[in-house]
Amino acid sequence: MQRAIVLVVLALALLGLGWILWGPKGKAGLDPTQGARFALGDPNAPVVVVDFSNYLCPHCQNHALNILPQLKAEYIDTGKVRYLFRDFPFPGQAQVIRASEAAACAADQGRYYEYHEVLFRASSSWGNLQGSVLDRYLVDLAGQMGLDEKAFSQCLSSGRHREGVLADQKLASDLGLTGTPTFFIAGEKRTGFLPYEEWKTLLDKALAGKR
Repeated sequence: MQRAIVLVVLALALLGLGWILWGPKGKAGLDPTQGARFALGDPNAPVVVVDFSNYLCPHCQNHALNILPQLKAEYIDTGKVRYLFRDFPFPGQAQVIRASEAAACAADQGRYYEYHEVLFRASSSWGNLQGSVLDRYLVDLAGQMGLDEKAFSQCLSSGRHREGVLADQKLASDLGLTGTPTFFIAGEKRTGFLPYEEWKTLLDKALAGKR
């Protein structure tokens, strides 16, 4: 049993290494902001941040729950930063695609950001669910937030937001992204969790360059 566990861990490690070494290398001239569907902040803010995240990524969860609220208060709500959200499900993560569709359905009712946050908070509860069981859970989350459950369920069942999720996934691949979270901060790419102090340094520098 122990040998089998070691082999599984080794296989997963090799798969991850293969994704990094032989995954997409990126196409030149692509704009990570193009076609973004969800955003916070003033459309005319001087600095734009693009966030490619995955709802089952622990570092994305840490950012969404602990860093983003601080960024929102200091930079986004004050008109300094426009913050764009993009979905980056990994190959084989059907449940992440579905969760991303659900977030888009919440956006139809004006509650994208709140649902985005709730998905991260509840990731350990829905991360192993599939099919109709997962759909029921996602609809229940919407109801707990006070959304119209019937409209939300109809939206999710229709699959009308799946194309947008897959377009984000393709853009991430075309950009050569191999990990989450990946951020574009005033056009500069950064991959991995960034502490708030580093965010402040990067954003203040970008803002100074716009003056």
